Parts: sequence; C-alpha cells; structure tokens
Amino acid sequence: MRNIKFKSSDKMQAQFAAALRANVDNYFKEKAISPKGNWGMTLKSATMLAIYLLPFLLILFVPMSAWLVLPLVVIMGIGKAGVGMGVMHDAAHGSYSRKRWVNDLMSANMYLLGANVFNWQVQHNVLHHTYTNIEGMDGDIASRGPIRLSEHAPALKIHRYQHWYAFFLYGLMTLSKLVKDFTQLHDFNKWGLTRGQRRNPAMEVVKLVVFKAAYLFAAIGLPLMMTNFNAWQVLAGFFIMHWVTGVILSIVFQLAHVVEGVEQPLEKSEGIIENDWIVHELQTTADFARDNRFLGWYTGGLNFQIEHHLFPHICHVHYRHIAPIVERTANEYGYPYIVKPTFINALASHVQRLKELGTA
Repeated sequence: MRNIKFKSSDKMQAQFAAALRANVDNYFKEKAISPKGNWGMTLKSATMLAIYLLPFLLILFVPMSAWLVLPLVVIMGIGKAGVGMGVMHDAAHGSYSRKRWVNDLMSANMYLLGANVFNWQVQHNVLHHTYTNIEGMDGDIASRGPIRLSEHAPALKIHRYQHWYAFFLYGLMTLSKLVKDFTQLHDFNKWGLTRGQRRNPAMEVVKLVVFKAAYLFAAIGLPLMMTNFNAWQVLAGFFIMHWVTGVILSIVFQLAHVVEGVEQPLEKSEGIIENDWIVHELQTTADFARDNRFLGWYTGGLNFQIEHHLFPHICHVHYRHIAPIVERTANEYGYPYIVKPTFINALASHVQRLKELGTA
C-alpha cells in the first residue's frame, strides 16, 4: 500500500483550514451544545432498529404466506440500511456519544448487518476518509469488474453500458461483504494496518468468523428452524433484504463522491498530494438535497457528506446547522463547495458520471 501525504505550499490553504475549524468550533461554543449526539439520536436508534428487527420477529413467530413475507423483508432491508447510516456510522466514528462504551455498543450494530466493525473502521474511517477518491487507496471507487468508478482505472467495452446495469449490481454490496470481509481482513493483516490500529490480527480473524457465523445462523438458520418456509424461500428473502439494503447504501455513497464536478486526484509527485487535506476533501466530496429533512434524517446526514468528511467527530444531527458555515467559509476563501440541490439532481449527475466513466 502506498504512503501518501498531503502537503501544500499555498499558505492560503492553511489559513482557510484554520478559519474553517475555528468557525465551526465557535458555533458549538456560542450555542453551548455538545458536538455529539442528542436525544434525537437515541430516538432514531430505537426507530431504525425497530424497522429492521420487528418484521423479522413477525416472520419468526406469526404464521404467514410467502407473499406476506415479501413486503416484510423489503422493510427489513430499508431498516437495515437505516441502522447502518443513522446509528452504526456515527458510533464507529466516535461521534454518537462522548462516552466510548456507548460508541462501542452502538457501532456493534454492524454485526446485525452481517458486516465486521473492525473492517469498516479501517476501510471507511482510515482509508476512505483520509484518501478520499484517490485511486488505489480509497476502496469506495475501486473498479469492480463490470463497474468503473475511477477515471484512472482501465476501461473495458462493457463499461459503456454501466449506467444501465450498475444499480442492480449496487444491490449486491452487502451480500459481497459477507465474503469480502475475510479477504479484506487478510489484506489489512498483511499490510500491517491491523497492528497499526493496536489490534491482534489473529483475534480479529476469530471475531470475524464467530460474528459471521452468528449472523448467518440468526438470519437463515432461525427461519429454517422456526417457520414452515423451505430453504429456497428463506434464501430468496435473505437475498431480497440484502439487495434492498445494498441499493440504498450504494446510491447514497455514490451521490457524494461519483458525481459531476467531484475530482479524483493523483499524486503530483510520488506519495504527495499537493493540497491541504481539508481542500482535498472539498474537491472530492459533494452534498445533495440539503433541504430534504426526511432524507437527512433517514440517511444519517450522509447527504451532508462535505460536513461529515471535514468533521467526522461531529454527530450528523448538527450537519444541517454547520453546513452554511462551511459553505460560507469556503466561498470567502475561493474554494469549491459542491452541492446538488435535490436527490433527483444528484442521481442524474451520478448517471451522467457513470456514462462518462464508461466511455473514457
């Protein structure tokens, strides 16, 4: 893995970074509020977990036909995505609460989604947040077979059609993580990232196996044991639930980093990105649908991705309030602040970007 550093000889960038941090800090000082979560986070956590788990309990304990199960597994998929975006995500960043044990507890909801907390913290918190949109470092733009998300990756003939089929493949995101977590953890152990996070590589492998087995037993084993559905019906419901979750999560993530106007920079010299990290994040991230309160609530503020990337230690319940501060400061110093006004605008921009990447 490459070692990349952010360096800028432009003193204005350092001044901007300092001013931006000061302006956001002053907001919390003036309001006399904590940058962490509030009672709204507790209520949202209970709501999202209920949307995910209550339909599952109904399936297990209330006899019903397969046709009645179908809308329930779709609701489970919606709730599962909501738990990931609106509960686990903040906790894994340490922004859910000032108390570490609360963050650890709420980030453990990742296991309910079939994924691994440690893998997420390395791949997302460390790699994606540090090296956003950098080819070979940020796994979120890594080209995966028929999908090309990086302009620096090799282009194949099939990619010219990716704006048609990409959304179906997005639905395989969480299903692929059931297996990918094993290969990913192997890479983290090999690259020294696991020990770099002060974790024991062997223990992380054991935890991964145990929690994966527990999830599969609960999600597949219990319905086989406690209901009259046969194996293919249970597996079909499992697939539909994961597919719904994968589509939601993938689209929300892509609308922040793979849209028109967002850059995918390369090193100007070996191992060096010639920008302050804060400027780099502004160039590689976009907000969308900032006025859509329901979307902001459901996605855990991930439509305010600029604010999230710049201040991941701040809980998403505050993003709506600090976004104007970030935008105003960026404008004052002449740095980009990319925002798509609505969800539809952002989605159309992502489709256009898929076309551009597919015909490169």
